[in-house]
Amino acid sequence: MIEFKYECIEAVDLALSGKWDDAHSIVQEINTDFAQWIHAVLHKIEGDVHNSRYWYSRSGLKTFEDYINSDQELSAIKEELIID
Repeated sequence: MIEFKYECIEAVDLALSGKWDDAHSIVQEINTDFAQWIHAVLHKIEGDVHNSRYWYSRSGLKTFEDYINSDQELSAIKEELIID
């Protein structure tokens, strides 16, 4: 089971509903690969490419270039969290 799974799902839901700051508050407190991936997407949405790339490298799960659409990427993260 993925540690902090439900918190990560909540962060994804918040991000998908446009509540970037609330989602960011959740994931910045969690030190897991999935939280770091979500963190990377949030910075991508914000337009902070450098910080986003940093968080992608920390997560080790995907790269900045793997997804063009952030909503699709967040949905893919949620799906992986639910399946696991």
